[in-house]
Amino acid sequence: MTRDSRRFLQPEAVSRISRLELQARNVVEGFLSGLHRSPYFGQSVEFVQHREYVAGDDPRRIDWKAWSKTDKYYIKQYEEDTNLRCTLLVDLSESMQFGSLPVSRKSAQHVVSNKYEYACAIAASLAYLLLRQQDSVGMVTFDAKVRSVIPSRSKRNHLHAVLAALDAQNPAEKTDIYSILAEVADQQSQRGMIVLISDMFVPREGLFKGLKLLRHRGHDVMLFQVLDDEELDFNYSGTTRFEGLEEMGELVCDPRALREGYLEALQAFLEELRRHCSKNTIDFQTIRTSEHLDAVLAHYISHRLGMGKSVRS
Repeated sequence: MTRDSRRFLQPEAVSRISRLELQARNVVEGFLSGLHRSPYFGQSVEFVQHREYVAGDDPRRIDWKAWSKTDKYYIKQYEEDTNLRCTLLVDLSESMQFGSLPVSRKSAQHVVSNKYEYACAIAASLAYLLLRQQDSVGMVTFDAKVRSVIPSRSKRNHLHAVLAALDAQNPAEKTDIYSILAEVADQQSQRGMIVLISDMFVPREGLFKGLKLLRHRGHDVMLFQVLDDEELDFNYSGTTRFEGLEEMGELVCDPRALREGYLEALQAFLEELRRHCSKNTIDFQTIRTSEHLDAVLAHYISHRLGMGKSVRS
């Protein structure tokens, strides 16, 4: 590596989110005792139900209070606490190379130069947080096909592998999103959390089909849509030559004449994404690359924690 992969792990983001926990909204499967609910019954502090004792059950799990009232043996069943298995999906297609942040606005607290670097910072911060709470983290980087796979691990030093893989990538080619999501769905035998980090400039039919497949397999799905300020605001002026990414050619035009139609189409696209995610119980967040990552993640994780408490209350 010729660059410092640690640049993706912004100190201010770490300091603010390290006190928070990222909890799965839905029931997930895991393999350790931890912070998240599992569909399997085990031994934990949250009681779920009774069932009648059958030969072979552990006598220590008999509810003697229930026996004293009914003269029958019942076993207590609990909802097993389990660690989360999270897979980060990071889009490295050519469109993720776009960035308009002026050099004068970049600082030690905001060092990303394009959407891909911001996506890497999100992935690195989430990996740090999840590994810190002893969850299992894996990662897939992709464009038209899967470019790298980092297997799920729960040891803290696994973060080095995640950072190194992010640093080694060179965004290129288009995004074949459905084949990527379908491949991930087939490879994930256990239900867990899937975090997709992308600009979502992909064929919508394939995106929606792939997300629906992941939800059908029982995964908790989160989408972070990373967009540049100019993509959201389109504040260009004067005759401008736009160079297309992902084989889109070039266009010379007066952007002021296109701004109204562009923003209308963009808002329709974003609203379609929100509706689909809401319909399928998928967390969706659009993020500007000018936003400080610590504030974005702290707000979002607090929101998820609040949702979890309201569900359990």
